[in-house]
Amino acid sequence: MLGVCRVIGAKLVLCTLAICYLAGCGSSNSASLPPAPLTASAPPAEDYKIGQGDIIQVTVWRSPELSVTAPVRPDGKISAPLAGEVQAAGLTSTELAQSITQKLQPYLVNAVVSVIVSKYGDVASGQVRAIGEVNKPIAVPYRDQMTVLDVLIEVGGMTRFANGNNAVLVRQVNGVKTSYRVRLDDLVTRGDITANAAVLPGDVIIVPR
Repeated sequence: MLGVCRVIGAKLVLCTLAICYLAGCGSSNSASLPPAPLTASAPPAEDYKIGQGDIIQVTVWRSPELSVTAPVRPDGKISAPLAGEVQAAGLTSTELAQSITQKLQPYLVNAVVSVIVSKYGDVASGQVRAIGEVNKPIAVPYRDQMTVLDVLIEVGGMTRFANGNNAVLVRQVNGVKTSYRVRLDDLVTRGDITANAAVLPGDVIIVPR
């Protein structure tokens, strides 16, 4: 009997914590919140340090044969045509582009190299989380131009108990936690593409019951 009481008590604690989290992140009625922006700009490349598991897109202007999309290996390096093994982890996109440019100088005069992170690895700041009434509440690695619909597909959609049009997207804007309304029922059930919204690394989508 004591064991049963402990299990029930633990479940009550978890439910209470979930309710508190939802209350802290957004109102139970999101109608008063501003809609989530349809477009959003990812953090400036110069502010992000490349990490292991990131997918790097290297573009060499007018030299498609030297352009490559490569993962950052556990040793922190990527492999690029002619440039060979290049240290990537711990550098910004700009720093990595400069490093590759230097390695290409013996082979290509005035090489113009650009680098972007097309997909983030297991870095927490490079993930989007979906919690609440979704089938698989998981953290999804961020991809360039990712949207709410992309995240819903990754988490297997919403449960039958979900109140999708009352969902909330939580984002850090200039260091301030900001909540937006997302109309997931309109997006998924009614096919209203205007209800889709861009997501950014670190976003949390909360789907209430």
